[in-house]
Amino acid sequence: MGVDPNLFTNLETFFNMNYPKYELLFCVEDDTDPAIMLVKSLMEKYPKVDAKLFIGAAIVGVNPKINNMHYAYEATAYDFILISDSGIRMKEDTLQDMMNHMTDKIALVHQMPFSADRSGFAAALEKIYFGTAHSRVYLTADCIKVNCHTGMSALMRKSVLEEEGGLKTFGCYLAEDFFIAKSFMDKGWKITICSQPAIQNSGICDIHSFQSRLTRWAKLRVAMIPLVTIFEPLTECMVIGGFTAWAVGVLFQWDSFAFYLVHVLIWFICDWVLLTIVQNGSLPFNKFDFVVGWLFRECSGPYLFLHALFNPTIRWRTRVYKLAWGGIAQEIKPRIKF
Repeated sequence: MGVDPNLFTNLETFFNMNYPKYELLFCVEDDTDPAIMLVKSLMEKYPKVDAKLFIGAAIVGVNPKINNMHYAYEATAYDFILISDSGIRMKEDTLQDMMNHMTDKIALVHQMPFSADRSGFAAALEKIYFGTAHSRVYLTADCIKVNCHTGMSALMRKSVLEEEGGLKTFGCYLAEDFFIAKSFMDKGWKITICSQPAIQNSGICDIHSFQSRLTRWAKLRVAMIPLVTIFEPLTECMVIGGFTAWAVGVLFQWDSFAFYLVHVLIWFICDWVLLTIVQNGSLPFNKFDFVVGWLFRECSGPYLFLHALFNPTIRWRTRVYKLAWGGIAQEIKPRIKF
């Protein structure tokens, strides 16, 4: 939907994937979208790649992403389907890496979200979040086999999806990625992450947009898993540190303030180590930038979560939704089907 400065280079990486045989199905909702001309230019540049463009969305639910992909899904030719956001930048061997993880017992392989190297404080903040707070929870959940699937880049078995009725079955949810993975796991299939993270490379990067995404995701988690309301704040450094410092002060008469400072320092060092591992190379910012970005993220995290709790309405691009418990979504002033 729409064109950003990096869209052309992001989509071009899909044409250059090193894999024996695949097709590319591009989905655009609006026939006036400038992304159409961009996709057509790539199809002309790479005529040997089997690529098709689908314009127009069906109405099979409230989820605009499912509606947008419906016609392309119905036209898919192969047994495995990779669903990727347009802001993802692929490496040549990413698809092969994902297929290497698709064993007989696994029905869905996904990538841990990360971000590309870009300039500016907002880009550094985004990389710090996805490389520390988000990756910490994501990797832990995958390790203990808890559903942590995000729909940015996910490879799945079409046959298993068809057993559930296809993509349209999940059109009633905004977090279709979570419920697709849940349905697979309920049937006894396993899901896993591959070795390469999903590199987000949107050309639009600012603090307000980034925090709006985090708030929207928090609203979805609270609606899908109500226990998140209690336990998610306890994954935040500043919150759990405050509770622990108070506890050791009461139980052991330790200096609560000193304990809190040591706690924050150790957490900070561990996050730096984790970020460098996920980055797997030199970071695009120095240690001072990391300190500032890390403190900003850790201090703003609890505020964004509280904001999500007290303002449950979700804005997704040009649409507004309300969520019921269990994740069922209802669009406010939905589109009319003619």
